[in-house]
Amino acid sequence: MPRIPVAAPNLGEEEAEAARRVILSGWVTQGPEVAAFEKEFAAYVGAAHACAVSNCTTALHLALMAVGVGEGDEVITVSHSFIATANAIVYCRAKPVFVDIGEGGFNIDPELVEAAITPRTKAILCVHQLGMPCDLATLVAIGRRHGIPVIEDAACAIGSEIEWDGSWQKIGRPHGDIAGFSFHPRKVITTGDGGMLTTNNPRYDEKFRLWRQHGMTVPDSVRHSSAQVVFETYEEVGYNYRMTDMQAAVGRVQLQRLPGIVAARRRLAGLYGDLLARVAGVAAPSEANWARSNWQSYCVTLARDIDQREIMQAMLDAGIATRRGIMNSHLERPYAGDGYRLPRSEAAQAHSVILPLYDRMPEEDVEAVVNALDNAIRATRPKLRASA
Repeated sequence: MPRIPVAAPNLGEEEAEAARRVILSGWVTQGPEVAAFEKEFAAYVGAAHACAVSNCTTALHLALMAVGVGEGDEVITVSHSFIATANAIVYCRAKPVFVDIGEGGFNIDPELVEAAITPRTKAILCVHQLGMPCDLATLVAIGRRHGIPVIEDAACAIGSEIEWDGSWQKIGRPHGDIAGFSFHPRKVITTGDGGMLTTNNPRYDEKFRLWRQHGMTVPDSVRHSSAQVVFETYEEVGYNYRMTDMQAAVGRVQLQRLPGIVAARRRLAGLYGDLLARVAGVAAPSEANWARSNWQSYCVTLARDIDQREIMQAMLDAGIATRRGIMNSHLERPYAGDGYRLPRSEAAQAHSVILPLYDRMPEEDVEAVVNALDNAIRATRPKLRASA
């Protein structure tokens, strides 16, 4: 096992006690803890409504359903994202229309979005990749101009901010129509697994709550607390997309930790940037002046003459875990037959590396990572020159 992992969740006695409290209460599935987590999460991001679900993939599925995406529709999105983004579109029997990322970053190129709109376009699904906010202002303007809903895949972006109308606002307010979050252990806060939908549209929120529990018209919590016998009905097909109260109790503690977690990540990302300035052949990520990342992951770009796999192996040999750049769905078998060529997305996958970053990471470990990266590059480049 590497001495320095690529990520590590910040979980402690408070989370263990929260889960214990729920276990001993006898109510462990969706209930009062979920309701409290939803209320606190909505308040944190500044949304009118927040609905907890089983994970971010199910959140995106429900978001797409809520805006009316169905069979034969098109949804414009990026290939350069975890495959769940594209899969959620296919769950609706719709077609993902992939566009490339922008120059010098990992997020969707808004100019290509507008060019991809057709009469079949039913939604724009943008991604705040690695926690870095995408250009929401431009994307929302495009959506409004064409009457197309904008859904934010904010799986990685809890705690990230964007400058909006002259003030800093949390991702998830939402600025589009709906935003979906993940609480997987690789994310900034975790409930083991889990997700959250935020919206300012009460009709969407009502649908989320109906669909997440099999389409049941009377939730368990209402039925069990009623002094009268209540029979539920099922008016439409729904899903088992609920979050448990054990997860929500952990999430409530994690949400309290979030400001400190983000502050620590931002400090460590700043240290990375300073140290990487002396390493040849590596480009550090950077924020736009209107964006504040939570630095869910720290992804660097290697020069084209540096072999990604060889660098990653050298660092693993030195006890440091890394991950390759974000995948591209159009290069995977389910989507490979559509003939997409997305050069910037493909280059980002092939020439970028995610370095370790987590809030409790010691500063000396950041220095060790940068030194190992520098040593790996220095050891690799002479071989490349000799074989040229």
